[in-house]
Amino acid sequence: MRCGERSSVHGLGVRDLADRPAPFLLPTTGLPMPDSPLCLRRLLWVVCLTVWLSASERIARLFAADGPSPGPHILLVMTDDQGYWDTGATGNPHIDTPHMDRLAAEGAQFRRYYAAPVCAPTRAGMMTGRYALRTGLYNTRFGGDSMGKSEITVAQLLQQAGYRTGLFGKWHLGMYPGYQPQERGFDEFFGHYQGHIERYDFPDQLYHNGRSVRARGYVTDLFTDAAMDFIETTATTDDDRPFFCALMYNAPHSPFLLDTSHANQPQGDKLLEKYLERGLPLREARIYGMIERIDQNLGRLLDKLEQLGLAGDTLVIFTSDNGGVSRFWKGGMNGAKSSVYEGGVRAPFFARWPGVIPAGSVVEAQVSHVDLLPTFCELAGVDPPNDRIIDGRSLVPLLRAGQGAKHQPYVYHTWDRFFPNPDRRWGISDQRWKLVAMFGAGVEPDPARWRLFDLENDPGESRNLAKQHPETVARLRSEFVRWFDEVTDGIVYQPIPIPVGHPNQNPVKLEPSWATCEGDHIAYTFDGYDWDTIDTWKQPGEQAVWRIDVLQPGRYSIQLDYGCRPQAAGGVLEIVSGSSSLQHTVRATATAEQFARFPAGVLRLDSGQQHLILRIVRETGAELMRLSAVYLKRLDDD
Repeated sequence: MRCGERSSVHGLGVRDLADRPAPFLLPTTGLPMPDSPLCLRRLLWVVCLTVWLSASERIARLFAADGPSPGPHILLVMTDDQGYWDTGATGNPHIDTPHMDRLAAEGAQFRRYYAAPVCAPTRAGMMTGRYALRTGLYNTRFGGDSMGKSEITVAQLLQQAGYRTGLFGKWHLGMYPGYQPQERGFDEFFGHYQGHIERYDFPDQLYHNGRSVRARGYVTDLFTDAAMDFIETTATTDDDRPFFCALMYNAPHSPFLLDTSHANQPQGDKLLEKYLERGLPLREARIYGMIERIDQNLGRLLDKLEQLGLAGDTLVIFTSDNGGVSRFWKGGMNGAKSSVYEGGVRAPFFARWPGVIPAGSVVEAQVSHVDLLPTFCELAGVDPPNDRIIDGRSLVPLLRAGQGAKHQPYVYHTWDRFFPNPDRRWGISDQRWKLVAMFGAGVEPDPARWRLFDLENDPGESRNLAKQHPETVARLRSEFVRWFDEVTDGIVYQPIPIPVGHPNQNPVKLEPSWATCEGDHIAYTFDGYDWDTIDTWKQPGEQAVWRIDVLQPGRYSIQLDYGCRPQAAGGVLEIVSGSSSLQHTVRATATAEQFARFPAGVLRLDSGQQHLILRIVRETGAELMRLSAVYLKRLDDD
């Protein structure tokens, strides 16, 4: 029997195979075609074996991380302080954001996506699927911006599912060992730990996997470059392994800077001049220019996905970490960053996954930043933690449908600079109604001044309907108090004890914002992360106190970084921890705002949690110093 003739092997003839689409064609072997049933059977056996081995190799690669079969690549892009109104897709006629607009047009736009009023709480909620107050994080400074060690991040869960994970840009969930992103589920980290940085060109506050590094270029470009390199490396060296890339831009957060370097300032000026010519004030032109610079980099990123053939297999999400700071055009929205009004908590949210999310779709349901973890878990085939409350709900049904009228029954908002408070700055919304209270410092909270808005008919929050709907006010307030009591139950909100003696961070830096200041004159001044100081202290007994956790007992050198006017030098500072103490005589610098690092001596520290105290014991009648940092370095044992 000739190969061209019909022969049944398990009911499938050779000609049937030849007529199948290309994936089922017999491979070219270079061997003579068989002219007997035995040859045919052998050939088909070889083909089946080849296909089986190829499939087995792919399956082995998919399960190499001992996790379930991976889902899509996930690219999460988040900006810092970009308002809902700061894109063309959300109606702004003055700003150019073609690539953000493209994502909205090619995917879904969520009209009521809510972040927290400020950045670190949003990031904690995204990473854990839990409102930030559950995680112990309660502030953006003063040591309150560390997410509890017991929290499980979405990056850790995606690692279990076989994903390679990377974060590029702003972290803001902890700066000390045990709290850094490469220790919280990210295979790769390049960015900064704190709320913002001071230099956007040649940034000097960046870290790579826990190590301080220098970088050349504009920071938005740098973070994009690192993200693209991460994606390309994953795609070209880890066959079939999906990636989770979190690109967390620090722009357009203040300081509002475009390129300022000797080489590249004209590039920044070009964007700035464009918006000045459109009639924007200088501050607003800077913000718009920074956002357009992000958009240009987003375009580079999307092009990279296309070049690598990954666009169709990648879920891209674009959003911001809280409400906006620009003021030129707000589309009628009320409030801004740090408020609980819509302008403070509503953020842009676009999601694209070609062939899965209907292009040009719009979702009206209210959703929250805490929804991202269960969404990514469902897509990756891994379960969220079942030993704790997860506040988020998967967005997958809304994404696939490209529509939906309901999702989260309630979304909760609260923000107080120092400690959680259920009465001063809070809000809660259901799909229609929103109840808000905003009381500043020195103003006594008064229920008569609560405000109720009908968001379906008044999205600009212009008409207070609290008196007309007292039953709705009561229902929403009762639900908010229930939630607040639950998420804060049993949690002590205070800075973590700073780990001292960790081999990966020796010396360790104690920052002024983490100290408790005690005395009539001593004060804290914030001029930026790494540039804050303890100052104006001048009387004996005034002191600054840090909580530390000594991981290894032994001898520690103490260095103080400070500035002191020449005419004020000579005061004496006592440094105490446990039963060990030393004294340091304050030395002069050129002026009080010029800082230098001075050795103070050696303390012997016992292991465990304790306090480190800096106390004035002798004064000169003037400001003792402007203290910028304390460094503790463990010395080798004698």
